Amino acid sequence: MTITNKNTHTPPISASTPLFATDYNVYINHTDAGGIVYHANHLVFFENCRRDWFTKLGLNGYFLQTDDGEIQHFVVSQADLQYKKAILLDEVINVRIDKVELKPASIVFYQSIHRSMPNANDDTQANTAFLNSNYSNNTLLSSTKIVIACVQNQITPASISDSGADATANHSAPMRPIRVPQKLRETIEQALIQHANN
Repeated sequence: MTITNKNTHTPPISASTPLFATDYNVYINHTDAGGIVYHANHLVFFENCRRDWFTKLGLNGYFLQTDDGEIQHFVVSQADLQYKKAILLDEVINVRIDKVELKPASIVFYQSIHRSMPNANDDTQANTAFLNSNYSNNTLLSSTKIVIACVQNQITPASISDSGADATANHSAPMRPIRVPQKLRETIEQALIQHANN
């Protein structure tokens, strides 16, 4: 996996409605000693968002099993991140999937993190102060282009438990790249069509 801090591959985030967006609370375990979200944890929030989107689509975001019992899943093969502003302890952030591209054996996600607006039920005066500050929900905190590649395990979980460490020692290539499974592809394509028509 490569992680860069360049913006050459990350397109500008438009004002269009994202494919999927959800809020997350920032807890102490996400931050460093200064109360700022540790840079690698941006990846954690991006992954949680992708998994939550897959769940919404009715997909198992971790493992897919073929009729033959073979296990297929995804691994991150590229992550290009651009950090704009610090994410702070106790903030609520809005993590988005802005765009998805389907490739034969991978899926490309363009994602972003923004500051979240306070709830509509919050005190009006507090909302006004929030909106007048620099911490509006239009504040882009980070953006990324993440490529996840589809792979198939050459070693089944059963063979590992039966044979112990020797099973992995005898396999120099426990995973191989494969095409994105048809059911998954069709589900994502349908979601993209529905989003385009909204």
